[in-house]
Amino acid sequence: MTPENSSIDIDFQVPCVHRLRFTNDVFGKDQEVLLNLLEASGERRPRMQVWVDEQVAKAQPNLSMRIRGFASQHADCVDLVGNIQTCPGGEAVKNDIHIVERMLKVINAADLDRRSYIVVIGGGAVLDAVGFAAAIAHRGIRLIRVPTTTLAQADSGVGVKNSVNLFAKKNWVGTFHVPWGVINDEEMLLTLPDRDFRNGFSEAVKVSLLKDAEEFSRIEQNAERIRNREMDAVRPVIRRSAQLHIEHITQGGDPFEALEARPLDYGHWSAHKLEPMTNFELRHGEAVAIGVAVDTVYSSLVHGFPKEDAQRVLNCLRNLGLTLDHPVLHETEELFGGLEEFRQHLGGRLTLTMLPEIGRKIDVHEVDRPKMLQAIEQVAEFMSESAKAVLND
Repeated sequence: MTPENSSIDIDFQVPCVHRLRFTNDVFGKDQEVLLNLLEASGERRPRMQVWVDEQVAKAQPNLSMRIRGFASQHADCVDLVGNIQTCPGGEAVKNDIHIVERMLKVINAADLDRRSYIVVIGGGAVLDAVGFAAAIAHRGIRLIRVPTTTLAQADSGVGVKNSVNLFAKKNWVGTFHVPWGVINDEEMLLTLPDRDFRNGFSEAVKVSLLKDAEEFSRIEQNAERIRNREMDAVRPVIRRSAQLHIEHITQGGDPFEALEARPLDYGHWSAHKLEPMTNFELRHGEAVAIGVAVDTVYSSLVHGFPKEDAQRVLNCLRNLGLTLDHPVLHETEELFGGLEEFRQHLGGRLTLTMLPEIGRKIDVHEVDRPKMLQAIEQVAEFMSESAKAVLND
């Protein structure tokens, strides 16, 4: 073999640790949890920059004072670098690429390095955007996420993806970057508006349908208590959802989505399209609820998913306080463009996850569009009948 024709292929793995913590008051009685995640580098104290979702800062006006109190109390162990930074909440932070540029300028001005820490406190969109900036600065600064929504605590906050939107496409530019740590703090949920509190549970329903039939039954049985913010019902669902997501990421064999399928995006081909179609008026969790409902009914029409179980899923989502219809759902020519965008995002052939039964998934590579249209109409009819029933009561 000549040198020109030689090849070297070496299979290797990158060691990572995913650290997930659950607290009740991370800047109060549980502050040691955060402190323990901040490792010193030699004799140098860990340097920490903090970013806060503007919506969270407004809802919790004492948060900045509490963060500074934490840093002051532990000044011998940690350096809080500069001012506490804020950024827009919701999809606004992901829709303007120049916000990421500002983040990078702030990170550079603070002279952060790979052993510094960026602590980001906010909803999933803010975690995505700040996480993206942290991932590309110096090819990766240690990131600690403190999710402040049920959606982020149950799903995206424990993920390994960071991104912003570009070209009117959801998550078009981004990275895979394992967070140094994630702290799901219950105190952060107390000021969350009801709408945002409810819509986070669509992802918990999704992952239970894929992986845990008993967990789906628990959500189903406690849906109204969850909607009413009874934390004894809420707490175990968030924890189990986070656990199922993190187990899939760390043990599922494809943490960076190099293969054909991304099962954790069940129901997302339409959800990711519905969001920009509504100019992001639909929250991500609300769009996911619609997408899960549609794909579940489609699974019952095409893939043998029991019709009575499909009805259970629709009832559960409705009882959680989620709306499963929207005018743009019926703009189907544009909506079906989401299938190609979903395929492009992963590459290769179109691969969607569908359900033959609760707790088991299959991968499919084509969509029967007339049946999908039928599924959309059945979901819309279900919501219409539910609304009539409420009026009659």
